Amino acid sequence: MYAAERHEAIAGAVREHGRVSVLDLAAQFDVTGETIRRDLAALERTGHVHRVHGGAVDPGLTTLDAGERPLTQRITEHSEAKIAIGIAAQQFLPTAGGSVFFDAGTTTYQAARALTDPRELTLATNALGIAATLAKLPAVNLHLIGGRLRGLTQASVGADTVAAIAKLRISVAFVGTNGLSARHGCSTPDPDEAAVKSAIVACANRVVVLADSSKFNSDELVSFAPLSEVDVIVTDSDADPADIARLTEQGIEVVTA
Repeated sequence: MYAAERHEAIAGAVREHGRVSVLDLAAQFDVTGETIRRDLAALERTGHVHRVHGGAVDPGLTTLDAGERPLTQRITEHSEAKIAIGIAAQQFLPTAGGSVFFDAGTTTYQAARALTDPRELTLATNALGIAATLAKLPAVNLHLIGGRLRGLTQASVGADTVAAIAKLRISVAFVGTNGLSARHGCSTPDPDEAAVKSAIVACANRVVVLADSSKFNSDELVSFAPLSEVDVIVTDSDADPADIARLTEQGIEVVTA
């Protein structure tokens, strides 16, 4: 299939279904995710689609429809990849006596679920669901960071949250992201969430970004960390080798689950 034919088919799918994903399109057309992202970029320039993290939507959708979706919807997307990433992230836990911050997000939630190590750790999070999961562990000292609760993500945000995080010195931070690109680093749709994520990155000795491959080569509204501030990226096995190579060239350790 020629690129023009693929573009026409993708545009038709967006018109019919309202939304398409990079992973589904790559499988459908038997091409790489990077090829599909180039296709979507070309279609966006001509006004046929609006790119969002992991795919594209009909440009006629409202900003709310096209942007960030509720946690209950996102938690089921790419669930197998996220579970695998959460398990792989356990290798970056600090030694006993260390501290870990779990950023809000569906992939960081899987990292919290996978934590069964009995070593004594101090854990912190600004996410209600993650806090509830970590609270079940017997040997941890858990801190739930307060602030204004954002219903869409069930996470604390705002000036009080940022100020509380800024006082911490964390061994390892598991950070989620909605977009990941070489030019803009890590990004997310909401400015308040971005401010919290920036504070988490700044307080951590080691930053481990947990992101499935659908987040690669996409940008959201607000950048919260350049790639120079990221030490490790844990992603899934569908990540494009070319993307991994570019990240590795920038000194980032990339682990595929």
